Amino acid sequence: MKKISSDSTWFYKKVFPAMWFGLLAAFFVVSVTGNGLSTGGWKFLLMPCLMAIVGFFVMKNVVWDLVDEVHDCGDSLLVRNGSEEERIPLSNIINVNASTQTRPPRITLRLARPGRFGSQVAFSPPSKISFNPFALNPVAEDLIVRVDQARLKRSD
Repeated sequence: MKKISSDSTWFYKKVFPAMWFGLLAAFFVVSVTGNGLSTGGWKFLLMPCLMAIVGFFVMKNVVWDLVDEVHDCGDSLLVRNGSEEERIPLSNIINVNASTQTRPPRITLRLARPGRFGSQVAFSPPSKISFNPFALNPVAEDLIVRVDQARLKRSD
């Protein structure tokens, strides 16, 4: 059983949002408690509020939907999120989508039969430092080939 998800997922899901919203809250508090409000500083309160709203929606759609761990078990994937886990056969995966232009990088699996985590499972694969922005992720490439082979076996 080989782990194919990044060890940094916990950082992306827990630490980065806490730092983001913490810094915005600190900026907001400093702006409110300082004497800037009486001199028209209320305009500076608008920016952290907008950044918090945009940050929330970006994290909701890009970070918080990532599962914690994915392990390759040969003919299936063991997916863990919190205390829940599910084994997903490769033959149940109908599409593997790798997004290399996002940070964190992500692989989204679309399932033929929805499971415990829904009809799509997204995780962040380990990434190497590369100066090629179009470099393919080896985990995604391997999954694409193996899912296609499992689909061919299923249709035989």
